[in-house]
Amino acid sequence: MKDWRPDLVRGDGPLYLAIADAIAQDIAQGILAVGARLPPQRKLAAALDIDFTTVARGYVEAGKRGLIESIVGRGSFVRSNATLRDDGDPRRQQLADFSMNMPPEPDDPELVARMQDGFVSVARDLLPLLRYQGFGGAPMDKDAASAWLGRRALVPAQERIFVTPGAHAALVGIFSLLARTGDTVLSEAITYPGVRSITAQLGLNLVGLETDGDGILPEALEEAVQRHRPKALYLNPTLQNPTTITIPERRRSEICAVARRHRLPIIEDDAYGFIPTHGPPPLAAIAPDICWHIAGLAKCIGAGLRLAYVVAPDARAGWSFSAALRALSVMASPVTVAVATRWIEDGTADTILRFIRAEAAARERLASQFFEPGTYLSDPLSFNIWLPLGNGWTRSAFASYVRRTGIGVVVSDVFTVAGEPSEIVRVGLGGPIGRERLRAGLEFMAHALEGSPQTAAAFF
Repeated sequence: MKDWRPDLVRGDGPLYLAIADAIAQDIAQGILAVGARLPPQRKLAAALDIDFTTVARGYVEAGKRGLIESIVGRGSFVRSNATLRDDGDPRRQQLADFSMNMPPEPDDPELVARMQDGFVSVARDLLPLLRYQGFGGAPMDKDAASAWLGRRALVPAQERIFVTPGAHAALVGIFSLLARTGDTVLSEAITYPGVRSITAQLGLNLVGLETDGDGILPEALEEAVQRHRPKALYLNPTLQNPTTITIPERRRSEICAVARRHRLPIIEDDAYGFIPTHGPPPLAAIAPDICWHIAGLAKCIGAGLRLAYVVAPDARAGWSFSAALRALSVMASPVTVAVATRWIEDGTADTILRFIRAEAAARERLASQFFEPGTYLSDPLSFNIWLPLGNGWTRSAFASYVRRTGIGVVVSDVFTVAGEPSEIVRVGLGGPIGRERLRAGLEFMAHALEGSPQTAAAFF
């Protein structure tokens, strides 16, 4: 429709957004049909008596929303699968817990539409999905779990696989099986806060092990086993939260050798294991007879699903785990299990994972522009950096000062198993913020760290 001329509503917002909104409205009302050609940008700018760049930005925004596509030399056309963006309930848009280490959120309209289509497809089975179901997952869901685990070179029998309501619930179930009040379990000296909370709630004694750049030291593990007679070893071996360390294969084998010698169960929290394309093998692939493997979907697909695939060391251990976790949580939500299965089967999960990998890498590169190499810990695919402070900054003062950036900054206290926490913070790079906002926040932080808290306060 080369003579199309939008009726722009000129409110307080940018004019280019009004152009994109008008395109969406006229598609919805049938004024712009599928395949319709929009006026050339310069012609529309002249007709509306506005700047050419404003129209160009409006067309770009409409393209981002999945409404139109521009073909060099031909023009801009309404897409055959144009999707009208529904911003949803505004009360839910900004809900996010920035104390968590969040992956970047998909912002590609085609991918978001594909994810939504998965929910629509699953809704056709809504009534059976609202029923109570057996714990651990239906055969089709275990098949999907097995296919997903195969990406990590794990091929366990179905009787060892359990679909659970998230990694946190799985950890509670496993710890409650392996240890009793007063027993000791081991972890990294700096570890995932959820494990600290779970062990405290269960009355367990959590002992942190010395680490280097490759993870926990095998000799430290050996000494701790002799001294504390622990019931289990918890590890987050890939892109560890918060240090971003990945334990290399050789160290993994050394750790497994010590644990196997003492028949010490290993709880492998593989939350980030799917993020690297060619990461080291899971501990459960090296020592399957003593490992509990937890493949959570929170970091590689979406935390809101609240799902994790658990691989038990053997079928008998799996029976006990099933009984324990069923008593705690009855079952994983059949609705979200069905969505995850659908996304795995139709390839959407792989597309989400590829987006997260690419965006995480881009954001880590962004962080490297503001902080000197060697002054912080990170990984090219990590969702955070582990940032030591200097120039008199305390972790609490820094976290308070940069709160306005909207970036999740968490102090070292919550990660420290024993001893005095260091002046370090975890800076999140993911979540519901775009790159430009992240860039501005990181620049603000870097500028603050160049001076003292007193200098920063003078410019507050």
